[in-house]
Order: sequence, then structure tokens, then C-alpha cells
Amino acid sequence: MAGLRERKKEQTQRRIAAVALRLFAERGFDAVTVNEIAEAAEVAKVTLFKYFPTKESLVLRGVGQEDLAGIVTARPAGQSPLEALRAHYRAFATEPATVVDRDALITQMRVIFASPALSSGANELLHGQRQALALALAEEHDELTAALMAAQITASVLTLQERFFRLLVSGASPEEAGHDLCGDVELAFDLLEYGINRQGRQ
Repeated sequence: MAGLRERKKEQTQRRIAAVALRLFAERGFDAVTVNEIAEAAEVAKVTLFKYFPTKESLVLRGVGQEDLAGIVTARPAGQSPLEALRAHYRAFATEPATVVDRDALITQMRVIFASPALSSGANELLHGQRQALALALAEEHDELTAALMAAQITASVLTLQERFFRLLVSGASPEEAGHDLCGDVELAFDLLEYGINRQGRQ
């Protein structure tokens, strides 16, 4: 019974998010009210806020929630943080179609890119992701080193994600975008691991 209840909650959450994204894509984020979303999703406004505490969270679901800190802390013994993260993004690049709903992702990115408020909100979420990674790295490094490492890693990851998203928006399939991402991942983590000067001499 509990499992059925959780599935129904997840279905309701997904329906609300899908309806909101459609309305935002059609009319713009600022032009759509929470009341309109609740009515279109056939839920009470109070129900909507149980799943999404703010209007922005209707669009920013998933942004900055990739658990980089968790990947680092759960890595096997003997594997460095960079090796663990490289392996994670390698795996994603080889099978992006299994984890990406291309149309929904494209719509989400377009809505975010078109709204200064959402872009700012996304940056705040990414800042939290960086802070969490810095804390994980601080278990093995001093505070400043961990903060600098986290800043470089998250900036590189964000650049990889943006390039992948823009390839999808330009018409590439997840497989095509993933093929390009494979090379991008290796370049990004080579630069992180070996440094810009050494990479430039190769």
C-alpha cells in the first residue's frame, strides 16, 4: 500500500512539473501564475506547494542535484576523486539516451535560459553543489585546496553539461551529443588532472 501511495505521489509531481513546463514554454515564466498551473494540472494550490515550494522549483527540478560529493565519498579505495568523476561522466556519455528525455530537457533549458530569475536560481543551486563537493574533498585536503579543487571541477562539469545541452537544442540526438561528450569528458578531466600548460604542449 505504501508503495502505491509513493507511486501516485511521484506521478502527481511529474504531472504538475510537465504542465508547468509546457505553460512556461508557451507563454514565458513570468507570464504564468501558480494558480494557472494548479488549475491546468487539476490539483489544489496547496497540493502544488507540497511538491514544489516555489514557482522557480517547478522548472529547476534536477538542476544542481547531481551528487558530485556523493560520487567522491563513495568511490572505491585507491581511486582518486578525479578518477571517480571521470568514470561517472564517461558512463553517462556512452549511454545518454537511457537517462535523458531529450524533448523535456530541451524545453527546460530554453525556459531557464530565457528567464533571468531562473538563471539566477540555477546558479544558486550550482553554488550549493560546489560547496558540498568542497566539504567532501576537505576530508583529504585542507580547506582552501578543497575549495579550489571544487571550483575547478564544478566549472568544468558545468561547461560539459552546457555543451551537451546546446548540442541537443541544435538538433543532435542524445547518441550524437553523447559521442561528442565522450571526447569532451576526456579533455576536461585531462586538463583538471594534468594542468593547462602540460595539456597545451601535447
